[in-house]
Amino acid sequence: MNVSTGGRRTRSRGATAALVCAIILLPGPGYAAPGEPDPHTDKSIEDIRTELDGLYREAEVATEAYNAANEKAVKQEKRLTTLRADLTRAEKRVKDLHDLAGAAARTQYRGGDLAATGIQLLLGDHPEAALDEASQARQALRGLVNVSETQKTARQELGEQTAAAKKELRKLESSRADKAAAKQKIEKKIATAEEIEAGLEEEQTRRLAELERQRTRQAEARWTDSGGPSGESAGKGKGKGKGGGPGGGTQASGAAGKAVSFAMAQIGKPYVWGAVGPSSYDCSGLTSAAWAAAGHPIPRTSQAQWSGLTRVGLSSARPGDLIIYYNDATHVGMYIGGGQIVHAPRPGRSITTAPAASMPILGVVRPGA
Repeated sequence: MNVSTGGRRTRSRGATAALVCAIILLPGPGYAAPGEPDPHTDKSIEDIRTELDGLYREAEVATEAYNAANEKAVKQEKRLTTLRADLTRAEKRVKDLHDLAGAAARTQYRGGDLAATGIQLLLGDHPEAALDEASQARQALRGLVNVSETQKTARQELGEQTAAAKKELRKLESSRADKAAAKQKIEKKIATAEEIEAGLEEEQTRRLAELERQRTRQAEARWTDSGGPSGESAGKGKGKGKGGGPGGGTQASGAAGKAVSFAMAQIGKPYVWGAVGPSSYDCSGLTSAAWAAAGHPIPRTSQAQWSGLTRVGLSSARPGDLIIYYNDATHVGMYIGGGQIVHAPRPGRSITTAPAASMPILGVVRPGA
């Protein structure tokens, strides 16, 4: 065997070994458990779910900040409109007083001064006329003084209102800046989450959906443990939580029934941050629109709903009540009975029902109480 032939055989055996190793190392179909790393990434499905939840939570927090800034801006716009109307009236008042002062001055001029009136009273042929003229002169003088003081007060009020209007305008501009910053943050978080979801493979998407179903079942089981009411049915007969089901217990009625009916009728419409209907809603947009339709307007944001409405115990929750979630009160759903809520979940999702215990509960508030 010559050296050339031996070298070729050695290289052939080396290439074959490398090919075998490559085949062994090729990744096969991935079926990782939720807690195991995904075969296509360094993250487990649990990690991906946690990351997505975190991004959407941050977007929702920013959405509530946007809604609060927007509501504040709307109120300030109304206040500014009122102030501008007040300014217009005050300016007209100053002009009217200026005209009145001129008329009073002319009256004094026509009546003469008090010294001339005294001479007429002593020497004149008609003392009665002199007395009349003296009375008119005094009235004119008093009128001038009163007009001058009133005009001074009116100008002072005008100045104060102008300063107040400018201050409100600065606040309005600050609120709009806050709103713009919140909007940018929302859009960035949503875009990042959507990019992650768009990059998932079919198997990953399937496992994420299964993980979500598992969480839903766990949340339904937690309702009774969390202290939620039992033995009541959902507002539309769709109760399926533990301890509650169709056929018995508290039913939504009156304004609460109207609010529940309105919210349930929106199921399937998309979540859009900042939206209050009629074609799309965010979480607090849905609850505020539902209660407005029931004839009981409530605050726009979930945080304002939490701070401004009557609080009730979780065990006393009844259909139509609002369940506020997270320590910062940045999500809200309407309780419909049976351990279920109707809510607008997050961007990319539609209005739907969900277990009331599917998120950390801060408390319950009751509109109209």
